[in-house]
Formats: sequence, C-alpha cells, structure tokens
Amino acid sequence: MRLSHGIHLAYCTNIHRGGDWPETFRSLNEHTLRVRDRVSAGKPYAIGLRLGDTASRQLGQVDELDRFREWLDKNNCYVFTINGFPYGDFHGKRIKEQVYRPDWTTHERVGYTKRLFDILAELAPADAGGSVSTVPCSFKEFITTDGQVEAMRRNLWEVIEYIDALSETSGKDLHLGLEPEPLCYLETSDEMIRFYRQLRDDRPGDDRLGRRLGINYDTCHLAVEFEEAANALGSLVEEGIRISKLHFSSALKVRLGTEGFDGLAGFAEDIYLHQVVARGEGGELARYRDLPDALAAAARRESAGDTEWRIHFHVPLHCPPTALFDTTADQLQAAVGVLGTNPTLCSHIEMETYTWEVLPDEMKQRDVADQLVGEYEWTLAQLAGQGILPID
Repeated sequence: MRLSHGIHLAYCTNIHRGGDWPETFRSLNEHTLRVRDRVSAGKPYAIGLRLGDTASRQLGQVDELDRFREWLDKNNCYVFTINGFPYGDFHGKRIKEQVYRPDWTTHERVGYTKRLFDILAELAPADAGGSVSTVPCSFKEFITTDGQVEAMRRNLWEVIEYIDALSETSGKDLHLGLEPEPLCYLETSDEMIRFYRQLRDDRPGDDRLGRRLGINYDTCHLAVEFEEAANALGSLVEEGIRISKLHFSSALKVRLGTEGFDGLAGFAEDIYLHQVVARGEGGELARYRDLPDALAAAARRESAGDTEWRIHFHVPLHCPPTALFDTTADQLQAAVGVLGTNPTLCSHIEMETYTWEVLPDEMKQRDVADQLVGEYEWTLAQLAGQGILPID
C-alpha cells in the first residue's frame, strides 16, 4: 500500500505457512488477495514477502520468477520488502532458538541473503527500493568466541558489498536490516550501536555501510527491553544508522499478580521462543529465556520482586487491554509519532503478527484475513493521526 511521503505499508506473510514456494504462493492466493480486496481494492497493493531458503531457491529460478512477476502485475501487487529472518520452516513444529540458525557466522546465511536480494532486485519497484530483514547476528548463547564475532562482521561486509553492487546495476536502493530481539547477540539499541561502530571501524570511511546496512526496528522487540521508542530511534539516527524498516508489532505486558500468572499459561506454547524481560521494584531488569522458564521461577517465588513482565509474544495490533493483560502498543504509537514528525525516517513499514496459529482462542479471530484487516484498520488510523495517508 502506497502512503504519503513515499512510505509503503504491508503485512508480513510469515503469518501464513510457507515451507516452500508452492505453499507460499498458495497462501498469497488464498489469503493475501482476500485482504487486498478489503483494504486496498483497485489500488496498488504491497506485499511483505517471507521466503525461507527452500522457497528462495525455487522462486529464484528464471521461469518461476517471471511467472510470479506476471502474477504481481495481473493482481496489481508489488513486493518492496522480504522477511529473511527464518531460514527454514516457521510453522507447525518446534522452532524456538533454532530460528536464529544458520546465523551470521555461516556461509549459509550469506548465500541465502544474497539470493533474497537477487529476487528483490528483480521485483521491487524502482521508486520503492527494497529491504530485507535478518537475524540480529545470532542468539547470545551461540556466540562464545571472538572469532565468531569477527566472522559475523566479515560476512556482513561481504553482503554489504554485494548489495551495493546490485543496487548500482539495478538502479534500486537496496538495504539490509538487522533485527534486534531479546536474548540475541543484538537485543537493544545500545548493542546495535556498539556493533555498528565495530563495523565502521573495520573499514573507516566506507560509506556503503550507511547506505546498505541498517536496523529493522521491531516495536515489539525493543519494547520488551523496556526501551522508549522515541529515545531509541533518536539514538540510532544520531549514530547514522539507517532505519531500514519499521516492524509494527506489539508484545504482551503484564502487571504481576496471581491472576496474571494463571492467565499466562495459555501463551506458553511449544513452537516459538517467548523471551521474558522483567522489571523489578527498583527498575532493574531480569531476563528469562522462555515464558515457561519465567512461570517456573514464579512458581518457586523467585520472581517475587518483579513488578512487570514484557513477553516476546506478538499479539494483534488492535488487541485491546484486558483485566489481566496489556500490550506494548503505546511504543508502536510512539514510533508512529516519530515518523509523523520526520516522515523521511523510514519508508518501509511492515505489520508482523506471525503468531496467529498459536494465539489463545479468546484473542484469535476465526479467519486470519479478519485479523489482518483489523490490523490494517488500526494501523492506518494511527498513521492518519500523524498525517500519513493512503494514496492512489
């Protein structure tokens, strides 16, 4: 969806199953076009495409890519961003911390990311450019040596060079966004800034870094870290870090009490990792690897000093507070406020609530298209409040 100020809005198709390209394409036909008809009928419709490694290899074939381009034209759709975070399957089985593998220490991650940019260079409109979001280097537990950190920086520079050359030949502004996430190698804006400085020190004066590598600022992830969006975005921009993409997403927020603990059991599911950051009475932060770990600590009364938990569980953007739970939608709204003040901050916005299959029944609408339409309506209202409006 094209918005004023050259901004593009889509939902991320990682909400749908897409283990390979045929399954991904089937989801686009079965779900995405229905959403398009309800929110953007008769207008160019943007797709935030999720491609795993297998799907990228299949779509990357010349004939298949030509057929998809024809489908996009026929259906008045376009692709401006690709979610390149999950490499493998992303639904229906245990994923947890394996979602970060292969990480940026590996050649597999390099090759996969290059392949995504090859596809995006063919599909993205010239006036929109193209972004790919990726893992925040690795999961913290996986990184135990300086050599691994050096490998991550070396591999990222290899991809920066590749993206820059591809941008020159395609005439399109292509860029990669690292996506900080709780308990990952990059989990806060401060860690992102420190790592970016290391990359800059690796090649002083190489301005390709600023053009081709930035941050995918996920409003759920940074809110879980108790960061204030306006301050964090200000610090990143001051450092010269490109805001490659804004992920509009909301996390669970719980003021603690017995009822809150009881209600959280329904979110402790077996597929995704739901990291918890807890704030104590004095403002100190504690981290739990997964929601079941936090609940076990609470059962042992080890979390008695915690006053609030923020949980990496993406909930629908339009989800209202309940007697037991709130969300971090206020931080998403704060990011929208920053964008309203400076519309050139970022031109790529993607709504990302991939958890539809595992949401508790009371939070889930019967049809995924209904949820996505509700998220569009809520998001467009927030943007309109800042003077950012859909255009033909």
